[in-house]
Amino acid sequence: MRDARAAAMRAVIRTEIVARVAARGAGKTVCPSEVARAVAPDAWRALMALVRDEARELAREGAIVVTQRGTVLPPDAEWRGAIRLGSSRSR
Repeated sequence: MRDARAAAMRAVIRTEIVARVAARGAGKTVCPSEVARAVAPDAWRALMALVRDEARELAREGAIVVTQRGTVLPPDAEWRGAIRLGSSRSR
């Protein structure tokens, strides 16, 4: 049951990332905390690692880009600090 709940939460996060990035549009980015707050307003901090994990997967698939200070980060690199999520179509 626990695995099913985790998989469901990951799916919700993934859907939220894709929806927010698409809604923001090309050339614009989304903060991962926006995604976490949308999914769990009262417990968003606990979701930050999952949001980053799903962002990494989406970046590997080419669905989004992850940036830091305007530079695209490789999906498999070690990320430190603030990141932003954007459309891969804007690059």
